[in-house]
Amino acid sequence: MRTVAYHNLGCKVNSYEMDAMLQALRQKGYQIVPFDEKADIYIVNTCTVTNIADRKSRQMLHRAKKTNPEGLVVAVGCYVQTDTEAVEADTAVDLLIGNNRKKDLVEILESYLDGVVRESVIDISHTAEYEEMRLVSTTEHTRAYIKIQDGCNQFCTYCMIPYARGRVRSRRRQDVLDEIRGLVSAGYKEFVLTGIHISSYGMDLGMSLLDLVQAIDKVEGVERIRLGSLEPRIVTKAFADSLAGLAHICPHFHLSLQSGCETVLQRMNRRYTPAQYLDGVRFLRGAFAHPAITTDVIVGFPGETQEEFEACRQFVEEADFYEMHIFKYSRRRGTKAAAMPGQVDETVKTTRSSVLQSIERRASKRFRSYYVGQDVEVLFEEKKEIMGREYWLGHTGEYVKVAVSEQGRVLENQLLTGKITGFLEDEILLMEPFI
Repeated sequence: MRTVAYHNLGCKVNSYEMDAMLQALRQKGYQIVPFDEKADIYIVNTCTVTNIADRKSRQMLHRAKKTNPEGLVVAVGCYVQTDTEAVEADTAVDLLIGNNRKKDLVEILESYLDGVVRESVIDISHTAEYEEMRLVSTTEHTRAYIKIQDGCNQFCTYCMIPYARGRVRSRRRQDVLDEIRGLVSAGYKEFVLTGIHISSYGMDLGMSLLDLVQAIDKVEGVERIRLGSLEPRIVTKAFADSLAGLAHICPHFHLSLQSGCETVLQRMNRRYTPAQYLDGVRFLRGAFAHPAITTDVIVGFPGETQEEFEACRQFVEEADFYEMHIFKYSRRRGTKAAAMPGQVDETVKTTRSSVLQSIERRASKRFRSYYVGQDVEVLFEEKKEIMGREYWLGHTGEYVKVAVSEQGRVLENQLLTGKITGFLEDEILLMEPFI
């Protein structure tokens, strides 16, 4: 029995695909072992979203070869796709597998071991094929991530993803529904729809993301549907109202912002204005009682002046997000933004990031405080010791973390309703369940 060690880098899509590859390996009799152990085969599912991601991918490939110089090191995914020649030249790497070939990992691997070389990196920009993979279980015990789409047509000036993932390709609705039904049978209650640009779902199939969500909502046994990152322009009043009419949608929406300044958005090639973004926020807040709206913000984008940053700061104050993921702009080789004039000093980026982080902390505490004294429903996920006591932790539909005292109960994968009595920690609410 051959042993396989693996390391996954990057996004939830990569995590989904890694789970599918491991599932295929187990079905063929391979034994999965920890990455730091000596193994026959090492698989590194790479990321290329930043130069740092490229570097981490190389580091993990070299760590694998150092752990077992005789082992087979396999580089898989986005870094392979965008810099194939460099990965081929890397002495730590024995086999390359690009995107849209992950489903064939076992066959490519076994052909290689038999001395047969198969095509393993395709021209991703010229394929219309969605790479169908299906999970029967996931690494998480209560929440299943479902990949519904791949590729992106947006070409933001700071981003390499269209070159790594290709153009938009959507998964067939029936395949999505069949996977979810199988996972419901395995006990999963919450499903998170993920992809590279899920707002584009269905544009190649003659349907929309809303059509798919409405179909999933009717699947027996689905308790929660959570959406991955959304393009702000998808949130019309009709879209928000339609979602609010579904029985199982979680009122938690991640609308990717990147900047609250219109001129910066233009340089980023983001195809909306701050005013249009705020319209989407208002539509969601009009359709749901207290929706969680989260976002990403990049500070220090090339050419960002103090005035432009101030416009962004004022915008995020007005939008009043539940959470913001704040990133300092990282120059990515091969993108248009990397060659732009006016690259911002790192100390300025750090200062601006700190300003937004302070706003985020206040807004996040304010959002959570709303629930004190309120009745909420929580899906419990794990047991953890906090301040010397055992608690069960889970999340509300709005993705607010909640704890209940353990008291000998087994609550994993249980949906319970109760009253929020206060804060256990800054980011964890305490609930008294109605049981």
